[in-house]
Amino acid sequence: MPEIQDVRRFQETGYVIASGLFNQEEVQSYREHFMQMRAAGTYPGDFAGVDLTSSDPLKRYPRMIHMHRWDDISLGWMLDERLNDWMTDLLGVEPYAVQTMLYFKPAGGRGQALHQDQYYLKVQPGTCIAAWMALDDCDIENGCLQVVPGTQNLPILCTVQADTTQSFTDVTVPIPDGMNAEPVLMKAGDVLFFNGQLVHGSFPNTSQDRFRRSLIGHYIVGDAEQVANFYHPVLRMDGTPVELGVSEGGSECGVWVEEETGPVVAMRVMDQPMAMVTE
Repeated sequence: MPEIQDVRRFQETGYVIASGLFNQEEVQSYREHFMQMRAAGTYPGDFAGVDLTSSDPLKRYPRMIHMHRWDDISLGWMLDERLNDWMTDLLGVEPYAVQTMLYFKPAGGRGQALHQDQYYLKVQPGTCIAAWMALDDCDIENGCLQVVPGTQNLPILCTVQADTTQSFTDVTVPIPDGMNAEPVLMKAGDVLFFNGQLVHGSFPNTSQDRFRRSLIGHYIVGDAEQVANFYHPVLRMDGTPVELGVSEGGSECGVWVEEETGPVVAMRVMDQPMAMVTE
């Protein structure tokens, strides 16, 4: 269970680490399970395709998505009481569960450019929260997560083109001078919880032979009414389904503009002039 300072840190920075939430025996079991699944064949969510002859490490070890829909071990992790207890205390209400992901990120694998999860989930009202569990020790060399503290209070930012030599996704969100992405160093079994507005990403895995495997759950606030169609069906934390509406694409996003007091976010409505708002 989180302490008061953990909740305060989450509120102030947008993220918090639950150190050692899962023990090493559990972590090893998850590593073996997903490596065996990856070696056995192709599964739903392998959008990149498995190509063992490719020079791209992410083609040889593509991420898995929505494993909980067909794998009981993934479902059991997604609904684990420890994750539920932490998120309920951080959010003030029990969340709904909507997605699982497994990133293998082998040596040489590209990272993911800075982004906000809420850009994809489109939760209304409220936002999403991620539970990001390290299955390997994560550091700068093997491409640990990078977060921009305090950005959890920003609106959804407009995307720009990303450098696809460094990122497997082709869009990113810019941050102004004075805001910096900070590495999140983690041990296997640690879980990082972070707000869906928080700007985050990762650099490539530059190690010679190390994986940076991570098991990720995406959840939404328990008083949400809508989420993007890709994340249905929505589950309560006891595994029972709950009916929510389908949210459509957003009509506006934020861009950085320079004011006398420093950079602020202006909301850009598609094909219309910008409307200024403060952070």
